[in-house]
Amino acid sequence: MRVLVVDDEKEIVELLTIYLKNESYDVLQAFDGVEALDLIAKNDDIDLVLLDIMMPKKNGLEVLEEIRKQGLNFPVIFLTAKATDTDKITGLFAGADDYVAKPFNPLEVIARIKSLFRRQQLLNQPPQAKDTSKVEVGSITIEKDSHTVTTLSGQDVQLTGSEFDILYLLATHLNQVFSAEDILQEVWPEGNKPSSQTVMVHVSHLRDKLEAATNGEKIVKTVWGLGYKIVG
Repeated sequence: MRVLVVDDEKEIVELLTIYLKNESYDVLQAFDGVEALDLIAKNDDIDLVLLDIMMPKKNGLEVLEEIRKQGLNFPVIFLTAKATDTDKITGLFAGADDYVAKPFNPLEVIARIKSLFRRQQLLNQPPQAKDTSKVEVGSITIEKDSHTVTTLSGQDVQLTGSEFDILYLLATHLNQVFSAEDILQEVWPEGNKPSSQTVMVHVSHLRDKLEAATNGEKIVKTVWGLGYKIVG
C-alpha cells in the first residue's frame, strides 16, 4: 500500500514516515498543497492520503476538493490542530474519511489507516464470497446451511451459534483483520449486543475447539492490537 503524507511540519512527516514504513507501507512525502497535488498527478497508485489542513499555497480543504473533482476516491485522513466539532464536520463534508487532531499518537494514526483499508476490502469483497455455502480453510470444512464444521478426518467440531458465525465471517474474508468491534457489527447487527470482552471470550473458545480437533492447528490467528483473521 502506498500512503502520501502531506504536512508543512517536516518533523511530523518524518515521524509518520518512520511508523508507516515499519508497517511495510510505501510512503510519499509532500510539504504543501501544491506539491501534494503534483505528486498525486504523477502517481496513480496512491492508496491513502494523510493530509494537514493548515498549509501554505493550498490548504488541505482545497487539496481534498481537487482530489474529489478528479474522481479520485482513495481514503483521506485529515491531520489538523483544529479540533472543534464544526471543524470535523466541515472536513468530513468536504469528503474526508477520517479526522485526527494534533497532537496525536502515531500508533492511533496507523490504527485508523488499517481500519480504513479493512473497510475498503470488505466493500470490495465479491458478493459471492459472502454467500459461499461451503468453505474450506486449513484442515476444516464449514457448511453454512447445516451449521456444521468438520475436520479432514470427518470429526465434527461442536460450536455454539455465535462461535460458528464468527468462524464463518473470518473464513469468508480471508486475510482480513476483524477487531472485536467489527465482529460485533457483523455477527450481532441488531438487538442486544454483547460487549467486546464477550466477543474475545467467544473467539478464545472457538480457537480452543478448533485446535483440539485439528491437533493444534492455529486456524484463527490474533493480530496483536488489531483483532483476528484467518490466513488464506
